[in-house]
Amino acid sequence: MATPVGRIEREFFLKAMFDEKIPVRYIKDRTEFVFTLDQPAGEELVFRPNRQMGKLKPHIKLPLLFNYRGQVVDFNVEILAQKDDLVYCKTPEILHKNLDRNYLRVNTPSDIKILFTFQGDRYNLSFPKINEYENITGEDIVHRMDTGNLSGLVRQITASLSNFADGYKIVNFKDKKPEVMEEYLVAEMGKTLFIPSTAGFLPKTDPYPKKRIVTEELFKRYLEGTGVGTSFLNDNCVRFLKKKLDENIFSDAWVPILFHEYVIGYIHIWITNSSRPPFDFNILDNVYQYAKVLAFALKENGYFEYGRVDNEPFEGRVLDISASGLLFAYPLGTTLLATLLVDAELTVTIEAPARTINVVARIVRRFKDRTAGYFGCRFINIAPEDTRFLFEHLYGRQLEDKDSGFLSGQV
Repeated sequence: MATPVGRIEREFFLKAMFDEKIPVRYIKDRTEFVFTLDQPAGEELVFRPNRQMGKLKPHIKLPLLFNYRGQVVDFNVEILAQKDDLVYCKTPEILHKNLDRNYLRVNTPSDIKILFTFQGDRYNLSFPKINEYENITGEDIVHRMDTGNLSGLVRQITASLSNFADGYKIVNFKDKKPEVMEEYLVAEMGKTLFIPSTAGFLPKTDPYPKKRIVTEELFKRYLEGTGVGTSFLNDNCVRFLKKKLDENIFSDAWVPILFHEYVIGYIHIWITNSSRPPFDFNILDNVYQYAKVLAFALKENGYFEYGRVDNEPFEGRVLDISASGLLFAYPLGTTLLATLLVDAELTVTIEAPARTINVVARIVRRFKDRTAGYFGCRFINIAPEDTRFLFEHLYGRQLEDKDSGFLSGQV
């Protein structure tokens, strides 16, 4: 995953670009240009291209990339002016490293049109909403669970919960809005409040690749948002856990039930028998699975049909594209913007003069400025022949043996 470099590392890269004359690559209209920094970096970057360029309009942004001793770095620059075969650009505030690609993004060619459509169904529901997307499919369902019979499914789940918990509760936020702090935490973050031992501490780390746990840091951040002063955060954490311990709750977990970008409710389990083993991550994984089963069962039984919305194709402003993904923008203040979340999948239709490509793209990062939201997407399961065509159409050359890693997704 691409990560922004820190201030000191940014200054180092900018200095090395000039001192070591690092070649910086840019592609326009299927022609590759190599820039070198003509002057030390200041408020401006002054590049000398290796060949004559057409006129570049001021204020447009160019996607650039260079390789520094095996570290691939990319960034965007805003054009200020062209003069005496030099290109003057505004020095970028952000550079990205740890790219999962070695091929340059390019400005979208004028002869292709790109449309987006959400994969699967879309909903507008009256549940708490988070900024992440949970894709629920039949593949998530545990065998021997009857998702067609909701009341029977709940009985089956609660019977399983009783094997490792003294108490349990399944809450639907349609029937009961958040009232206590634990409910607000789950509804706001879409993460699990997991307390292995109320005599100990909140988890300091989250072991899951896709973060699922309310860590001590997140808990304190939430408290700050409610008005608790920084100097009182530790005391509040201690009191929160002590209150549970005084109520003879020795282990506790509040697991959200997620559907798309909504928190439908939660499963709460707790231990009041001190001789029972405390909850661990294996138990938590089981409860996560039950939450997914419940969400899937609700969908299959038509529970969310009232909120289904039309899934029409839409056009985003594609800022740049490579043979492995693209970056597009969408205006702020639109209802669609709120559904463009990390891990959401889109069908991307790329219409070129000689071929139309349909490919699934997953949103892997999102950010915004004052005017738009921006969404970095990675193509997934793209056919090799489509990759080959897109590569040659974007870069103006045939795919060669040295590019074989590109076909296998190592980009």
